[in-house]
Amino acid sequence: MTIFVINPNCLTQVTSGIDKAMDPFRIGGAPDIQCLTLADGPPGIQTQAHVDLVVQPLLREAARLEDQASAFVIACFSDPGLYALREQSRLPVFGIAESGVLAALSLGHRFGVISILQTSVARHLRYFGAMGVSSRLAADMAIGLSVSELSDDERTLDRMTEVGCQLRQQHGADVLVMGCAGMARFRDTLAERTGLPVVEPTQAAVGDALTQSLMVRQTTIHR
Repeated sequence: MTIFVINPNCLTQVTSGIDKAMDPFRIGGAPDIQCLTLADGPPGIQTQAHVDLVVQPLLREAARLEDQASAFVIACFSDPGLYALREQSRLPVFGIAESGVLAALSLGHRFGVISILQTSVARHLRYFGAMGVSSRLAADMAIGLSVSELSDDERTLDRMTEVGCQLRQQHGADVLVMGCAGMARFRDTLAERTGLPVVEPTQAAVGDALTQSLMVRQTTIHR
């Protein structure tokens, strides 16, 4: 069986970066991890309209994969279609924002989020409120780059470092969460530059999916 990680934007380079970040989780005896690009998605999930637009294509893709899957991961920090897919599927479904924030809460008292655009921040704040974690949020700050602009590694890493240091020094964050799946390749360097633990949310979600898949397998074996 396979954990399917679905990137709901249409940028294959983002999916490639996510796929590389999954390498540490590809271990013997565990489910396969396959990263997919939603061809019908926009080039970035950057507005509420984008979030709403991808829900139906995402549900169709997951339905096509249901019989091959052990779990689904929605690799977008807005968690588009998370609750709809949980209703549709009989399998565990994880959103990277939810998993990333919950992982951060186990690593520090106040988490800071590094977002892509300022327009993302209000959407994230609504979600954190619904999750009931707003009191643990230090701040959510944007680097001012779109998903497609993240391909400029030097510029992106410099902006992420600047914002990460501001979250630590000015807002008291003691753990950082990357607010976009397209940032995955910068985790280690960002942690070194900021001196804080950094949660890459797709890794957090896949870790949750692996745990659930292996628990289900062990329960089945011992029945």
